[in-house]
Amino acid sequence: MKKTFVLIPGPWMGAWVWEPVARRLRRRGHFVRAVTLQGLGTGDADVSEVGLETHVADVLAILEKEDLRDVVVVGHSYSGLVAGQVADRARDRVAHTVFVEAFLPHDGKSMLHAFPERQRAAELRLIADNRGRWPAPDATVVAEGQGLTRRQALWLTERFVDHPGRTIAEPAALTRPLARQRATYVVCSKEHFAGSVSADVSAMRAVPGWEFRTLDTGHWPMVSAPGRLSALLAEVADRVS
Repeated sequence: MKKTFVLIPGPWMGAWVWEPVARRLRRRGHFVRAVTLQGLGTGDADVSEVGLETHVADVLAILEKEDLRDVVVVGHSYSGLVAGQVADRARDRVAHTVFVEAFLPHDGKSMLHAFPERQRAAELRLIADNRGRWPAPDATVVAEGQGLTRRQALWLTERFVDHPGRTIAEPAALTRPLARQRATYVVCSKEHFAGSVSADVSAMRAVPGWEFRTLDTGHWPMVSAPGRLSALLAEVADRVS
């Protein structure tokens, strides 16, 4: 059965990063809508009013305006917070959530709460010094140990846009426990030493309605392994159906 996918990019990226995956899913007959969140189209826009809630509203507006239903919402990295909140608020439209190497939303906590306190403070200083944007990493940092070629890393970083800083510092808001969502979590093994994941992610392994899948690649699977990622998403869609 064919499904509708809404693909939400992680930090510093727009809809363009999903194109290798979107193309493959469309070949399988699925409808795919990739999203560019506010403040990530260009690097010169004023993002002083762009927060986490702005990005959640971006995706909810697409679901409403395009009347998308029975949707598989996919969030990568930072956008796990966005995808999880969208699924929470649009339960009549979202059938399943897929978290790809993603931060999970926890009511009252921001993405930065997943960082040690000293690193959290350092990231906030970086944002303040960069006119409210979270600076993008360079190609060396992106490529290190992540299964990317140098060319792929450059393809990513040359398109990166510094991320609206408020979005990673503002708390998520959920109306019900995250465990009540039907979800798949995709672990990219090259991102983790000895297969370890954060405690809040690991805790979801015991939750009914959640499944865990692993890809032997790094943090950017839509670039390093688009064929395997698209096949995994198609399998998820089949099971949801």
